[in-house]
Amino acid sequence: MTDIIKKTEEFVFNLFKEELPNTFLYHNFTHTKRVLKSTNEIIQNSDISTEDATILQLAALLHDTGYTKIRDGHEEESVRIATTFLQQQGVDQTIADAVNQCIMATKFKDTPQNELAKIIRDADASHFGKSYFNEASEFLRKELELQNVRTYSPSEWLKENIEVLSQKHQFYTDYALKNWQVQKEDNLADLIQSNKKEKKRRQKEKMKAQLKAKAKDASPERAIQSFYRTALRNHIKLSDIADTKANILLSVNAIIISLMLSTLFAKFDNPANQFLIVPTIILMLSSITSMILSIVATRPNITSGEFTKEDVENQKVNLTFFGNFHKMKLEDFEWAINELLKDKDYVYSSLTKDLYFLGKVLDRKYRILRVTYTVFMTGMIISVIAFAVSFKFSPTANIDEVLKSEEKAMLILQPEVYHSHDYFV
Repeated sequence: MTDIIKKTEEFVFNLFKEELPNTFLYHNFTHTKRVLKSTNEIIQNSDISTEDATILQLAALLHDTGYTKIRDGHEEESVRIATTFLQQQGVDQTIADAVNQCIMATKFKDTPQNELAKIIRDADASHFGKSYFNEASEFLRKELELQNVRTYSPSEWLKENIEVLSQKHQFYTDYALKNWQVQKEDNLADLIQSNKKEKKRRQKEKMKAQLKAKAKDASPERAIQSFYRTALRNHIKLSDIADTKANILLSVNAIIISLMLSTLFAKFDNPANQFLIVPTIILMLSSITSMILSIVATRPNITSGEFTKEDVENQKVNLTFFGNFHKMKLEDFEWAINELLKDKDYVYSSLTKDLYFLGKVLDRKYRILRVTYTVFMTGMIISVIAFAVSFKFSPTANIDEVLKSEEKAMLILQPEVYHSHDYFV
């Protein structure tokens, strides 16, 4: 009989190695070996026959082979695999039937009906009474998660284990009750203690969240700070946008004026180009006006940069703006800041003033920029129209008459040159 045990162990090892998915972190060959070891413990401390011992050992080795095919109903699949294997090995049918009965007895929800069923059932659940219970339990939880059976949180799995150990499981054999029950109770006590700690931790976190929410509702400090931060940031961005728009106008008008100086003004010496003077002047005036307004919009104001101690004590100076303190000594400024930080209302008052005056500056900038863009747009439109009208009604439209008049003038002034071969019209 020892030979069939070795062959069965080798068969199960190869079967698991080749066909068992690696997601079975608990129901694998390690678990099978542990069940076989626990079975042998009970056999050695029980008065059973050699044949019954062999049946139990074979059942311990073959009871989870069905997991290679299916999870739900694996016991029935294990019976089919065991039947085929034992027939191939020439095992007596009576022993094979007994092995199959023991395999079916490992169903957790069924109550074992005979001594062999009780032994195999206790051996299969022996990890409840072992020191490695927590390790095996965690492997089982991860296995269920990897195979999409169910995902347990640590607290949920803790409750599940307490329920199983305290209500759903029991040992049936005398050996298990004497030797494993004590460790099982210790494991259960550890689970209960961990559950209590988990409850305290959750209650503490819940209370902390409630207090935090209550404090947040009671004190609008964060909302106030967020308001000032957001408002000041938006004002600064708007100021940057205004400066960018003014710089664009300055650059464009500078280019226009440069082109006019280099091209149009050089042609005014010729009487034939006199019609360009008026539209050029219009374009020049609109560009210069736009540049002046752009400069005015971005020109900084000069402030005194000084304050007195009375101003700080009376909360009349806004220390958030550099123009109010840039001429002060460092020690005076540090004293003023310390006085500011002592009074929360003074801080908020300074931020409010800073926000207000930023708004006033923005109002001035955008009003001037609106006028500037209007002047620039109007000047461009009028200039284009003036150029078109000048080209349409200019005296140079009849170019033949101009050429003839010039030719006559040259003939009167220098008749000898007119008859020369060097003269070209």
